[in-house]
Amino acid sequence: MSEEENINTGENGFWSDENKKNRKPEKQPGVAGEILSWLAMVAIILAIIWALTHFVIVNARIPSGSMENTIMTGDRLIGTRFTYWFDGPKRGDIVLFHWPVDPDTIYIKRCIGLPGETVTIKQGKIYINDSKTPLNEDYLKEEWVTENDGYVFHVPKDCYLMLGDNRNNSQDSRYWAQVALDEGVANDEKDAQKYTYVKKSQIMARAWFRYKGGFKVLTNTAHYN
Repeated sequence: MSEEENINTGENGFWSDENKKNRKPEKQPGVAGEILSWLAMVAIILAIIWALTHFVIVNARIPSGSMENTIMTGDRLIGTRFTYWFDGPKRGDIVLFHWPVDPDTIYIKRCIGLPGETVTIKQGKIYINDSKTPLNEDYLKEEWVTENDGYVFHVPKDCYLMLGDNRNNSQDSRYWAQVALDEGVANDEKDAQKYTYVKKSQIMARAWFRYKGGFKVLTNTAHYN
């Protein structure tokens, strides 16, 4: 036994009679102390969960079919808030955000247009700026036939254009200006245009993976042919 161990445990490696006399009995925690300790542990766990769900991740349930077949009605997913702390969405990201027309409503759509870009929708194809090549959107549910032509969007600074993957049944940036007018949120047609786009400050999180409805990583898949 080493000298250090003798110092810690008593001379010659065991407790002397004098040490035994001077040793105070350990206090056993009472029932009240155990309850307080348990409540403190629960409070700490709840505080951690609250911090995670309010600042780090989003746990969301999908209420509609606007993102089919990428995400189905009733699916549940996890989104990451921290993805956009220092940068904005990339084209193709699936994004959770506060709907511009009614910020209390949370939407999930795919980011198509980035700040400063011109996005043209022509015969069911999307063209960015002056590109002659359309985006390859192999994530679309089916052939896009509804409201698929004659749109030109000039995305403002610090804003994003959002569309659903189920283009034939998705309330997205194509419609929001008219909805703002119809619901009296916008004063006139010019004022209504600002509700077409999602501001950076309105974005909550990037969808990361689906855990109910079959595990699926929600990757960025928008690209040119």
